[in-house]
Amino acid sequence: MAVVLRLARAGATKRPFYHVVAADSRMPRDGRFIENIGSYDPNHEPAKFQVNEDRWAHWTKVGAKPSDTVSCLYKATKKNAPKA
Repeated sequence: MAVVLRLARAGATKRPFYHVVAADSRMPRDGRFIENIGSYDPNHEPAKFQVNEDRWAHWTKVGAKPSDTVSCLYKATKKNAPKA
């Protein structure tokens, strides 16, 4: 089973909201998933992307591949995060 980290669309027509999910690559976009690990809301300015860091680390460690979109959103969030 190939696991991918990808977006699953939710929300009303023309008001999208996305869940970041770990899913089997053979399942449909909004179909069955293994775990919900975050969210992405493009309706805010700037867009809000949140992900559970522990679960992201777990899934990437066991071999899950993030989709291109999720990977770009994650990198942009990390790049803009304040240094602690």
